[in-house]
Amino acid sequence: MTLSRPLSSLLSSILLLAGLAAAAGPAAAQSTVVRLETIFGRIEMQLLDAQAPLTVANFLNYVRAGDYNDLFFSRSVRNFVVQGGGFRWPADGAITAVTKRASVTNEFSSARSNVRGTVALAKVANQPNSGSSEWFFNLVDNTTLNTQNGGFTVFARVTTEGMAVVDEIAKLQIVDASAVQTVVTDLPVVNYVPATNVKRDNVVIVKSITEFAPKSGVTDSDRIFDYLEKAFPQYLPPENKVTGTANGYTYRSYPNTGAYIGTKDNQVWYLVPSLGSEIKPLGTVADYLAKAVADNF
Repeated sequence: MTLSRPLSSLLSSILLLAGLAAAAGPAAAQSTVVRLETIFGRIEMQLLDAQAPLTVANFLNYVRAGDYNDLFFSRSVRNFVVQGGGFRWPADGAITAVTKRASVTNEFSSARSNVRGTVALAKVANQPNSGSSEWFFNLVDNTTLNTQNGGFTVFARVTTEGMAVVDEIAKLQIVDASAVQTVVTDLPVVNYVPATNVKRDNVVIVKSITEFAPKSGVTDSDRIFDYLEKAFPQYLPPENKVTGTANGYTYRSYPNTGAYIGTKDNQVWYLVPSLGSEIKPLGTVADYLAKAVADNF
C-alpha cells in the first residue's frame, strides 16, 4: 500500500481487510470513567451511560453520596465473579451494610452480554427489577446470566489493566465470614490466620472512587483519537486529517502518512502503512478512554 493512494481507495482497502459487515456503531457515545483504587492497584471502568442510563445513574448516585466509602469486596467465587457494593468497613468501626436506595428497572440487553471484563448489577433471585447497590465483575464469560432472572444488566467495562487487578483479588483465599456478617460467606481475604476472626486488615478495601465525567460535546472516539495523535505524532499528524463513519467504524484518516485509526465493536483499530498493510486492534475502547482521561483529553 502506497502513501499516495486517494483517501477513498485507502478506506475501501481498510474495510476489506477488516472484513466488516455494514452496521451502525455508537459513534457519538460519551462515557463516564470511574477509577477504583485498591491495595492491589487501580481498577478503571468505562460506564455505559447511553446504553444503561438508569443503572449508571444509580451507581453514580452511590458514588457521589459517599455510600461506597470504605467499601470492600465481599464476595468472590472462583471462575465466576468478584462482587462489591454491599458492605463497608470504616477504619473506626465494624462492618456496615451499604444503605440501599430504590431498586432499578432492569436494563438487560443481549447486546451487552455478561462476558469477562464487564460489570453487572447484582439483584435478588427471581426479582428482575431488584438491583440496587451491589454489582460484580465477570471473571469469565458468564453468558448463562443473560437468561437468568430477566438477564443481569451490564453497565460498565473494565480496562485490561483493571482486570489484572480483579484477577489478583480473585486468586485470594476465600473464607466464610458469616460470624462477622451473616451473609458474607465467600469473602476474599489477605494475610488471614485460619480459625481467627476476620479483621479489617484482612479485606480488600476500595481506598477511593473517582468519577471522570464525559466532556461536553466530545465523543469517546474523539477523546481517544486526540490522545493517540499526541502519543504518535509521527504516524498521526493532525494536519489535513479527515473524520468520518463507515461500516460501523468511527475513524480518522491521515493523508500525510496514509494512516488510519478507528473505533468499532469496543475496540480501537489502526492501519499504518509504514508498519504494515493490515488493519490491527490496538486495544479496547475502555483501555484507551482511560488513558485519554488520565492525560486530560
